[in-house]
Amino acid sequence: MVHMKSIAFLSLVAASASAVPLVLEKRIAQTISASTTKWEQTCLAANGGQACNPLSIKAFSTLLAASGPCEQQDAADDMMDLAKKLNSQQLIVLTQIFTQQPKNTPNSVATPYCQKAPRNSELSGLFQCQFQGANQQSFAGGAKLGDAGTIPFGRNAPLSPPGSCPANPSGPIADGTQLVDLTQSPNAPGGSAGSTGGKTGGAGGTKPVQAPAVSSAAPAPAVTPATPAPTTGTSSAGGFKQANGQAAQGLNAKFAGLTADSPCTAGENACVKGGFAQCVGGKFVVTQCSGGLVCAALPLVNSAGTSITCTTTADAEARIAATGATGGITGSGAAPAPAAAPSTANAPAAGNTNVMVTTGAAPAPAAGDFKQANGKDAQALNAKFAGLTAASSCNPGENACVQGGFAQCVAGKFVITQCAGGLVCAALPLVNSRGTSTTCTTTADAQARIAATGVTGGITGA
Repeated sequence: MVHMKSIAFLSLVAASASAVPLVLEKRIAQTISASTTKWEQTCLAANGGQACNPLSIKAFSTLLAASGPCEQQDAADDMMDLAKKLNSQQLIVLTQIFTQQPKNTPNSVATPYCQKAPRNSELSGLFQCQFQGANQQSFAGGAKLGDAGTIPFGRNAPLSPPGSCPANPSGPIADGTQLVDLTQSPNAPGGSAGSTGGKTGGAGGTKPVQAPAVSSAAPAPAVTPATPAPTTGTSSAGGFKQANGQAAQGLNAKFAGLTADSPCTAGENACVKGGFAQCVGGKFVVTQCSGGLVCAALPLVNSAGTSITCTTTADAEARIAATGATGGITGSGAAPAPAAAPSTANAPAAGNTNVMVTTGAAPAPAAGDFKQANGKDAQALNAKFAGLTAASSCNPGENACVQGGFAQCVAGKFVITQCAGGLVCAALPLVNSRGTSTTCTTTADAQARIAATGVTGGITGA
């Protein structure tokens, strides 16, 4: 009996020991919107206007685990284009720091490095740090240290120490923290803008091979169906409209591969199997669109960006084609997955990502009439939202603005996603059709949009 107990005990110890790696394989995430909050505030102060928020949103979205290895750098290139256009040294520095912010990882492994040169020479030699909780010997996708993608572009040996980056050469940073809160020195190699020159070797003490400088005036890289096109907020209507169409195609292509079990980050939203999905508690909560409609990303009409809403396949195709983008909804001629079982619930949205939720509305009257009606409807919704709290009763699928953030009703309780810095959640009148949208915007923008419909009384009509 003693012998058997010893065996049982040793088996228990062995089982416990073998379980340790499983405990360590945790999801490492962060509040992604915090990575560009200071950048966006600085951009607005530098008179970047409406170009700031779309770039901020696009940039912090690249920190999600599902993003490709070069999406963060591509977004930083767009940010750098604007920073140089505004001639803001501080904005250049904050862009260089953002380029080095660690990405989320679903299973405690390091994230691969981009293997191409940036468009802007100010970003050459920069790459993301890793979080301390990540295994620096293993990378997403099953690669081991030394394999392709595990060494930053322009280098020929693994980083020393592993997980470091030029802005934090001592090693990885604490899980979930923001590099911009730890340092204001990007330590860009080669003495480029923003470099302090104090640590010119970058991470690991080995001077990196300087990537070839690429003119900032060079055209953006070709957009693949899986990668949204940059939305630079350019003043050229034709430019941002086509970019919006391509960005919508990229999102729809990405959404086509998602399921309810796909890993996600709190506040993330998407289209999943024809329904609108918001990430709550690390899992997508899907609200199916009403009968005959599908969830799709659509290009905005009046500014750079995209929206996610329930619509018809034909409407989505027409809106994207109107921007000049070719290839249908996904850029490859394919349509998104059809809607699942019909539901009467409105499609929800998340406040930090240019999401537009259109309300159910009566058939459109004459153009002048529906615009004013839309303004009044938006005022009524905002007045209603002003009295809501997180404890207010709600119905599954219901969405609203609650205490400045976007709120979705999950299990009878509002789940609130706060808007990015300086923005508030508000109901806005649609411009080209009957209805309203709920999204994050500035108070001034909401007031202007409602006033433009011809109604008086501000955001709430009071």
